[in-house]
Amino acid sequence: MLTTEILRPILRASWGADTCDPHDLPDWHPGNPSRGQCGVTALLVQDLLGGDLILGEVFKNGHKVGHHYWNRLPSGEETDFTADQFHPGEQIVGGEVQHRPPGAPKRCRARYQLLSNRVQAAL
Repeated sequence: MLTTEILRPILRASWGADTCDPHDLPDWHPGNPSRGQCGVTALLVQDLLGGDLILGEVFKNGHKVGHHYWNRLPSGEETDFTADQFHPGEQIVGGEVQHRPPGAPKRCRARYQLLSNRVQAAL
C-alpha cells in the first residue's frame, strides 16, 4: 500500500528544474527542490492517494505573490509535500477545495507528465 512516507522521498528525487513552475524557476535550485513543484505534485498525489486538492494564496510582506496547492487525503489528513519551499516571510493564507476537471492538466501538462513518469518508474 502506497503511503505518504513511501511517496515523500520518491517525489523529492523526482523534482527538477524541468518540473518547476516557470514563475518559480528563478528561485529553484537543488538545495530547494520543492520550489515551484506544488501544482504538479498535488495533482499527482491526488492521482495516487485520492482526496482533495487544496488551494491557498501566498503572501510576502502583506502582498499576494502567488498560489499554493496541497492535498487533503481521504482520511481527512492534510499533507503538503512542498511546504518546505517557502522563503522566510512567505505565508500561506486560506485553503479551499478545488474541483479538478477531468483529464490531464492543461497549463502544466508536460511538467505533470514528466513528474508522473519519474514517480511511476521509481514505484
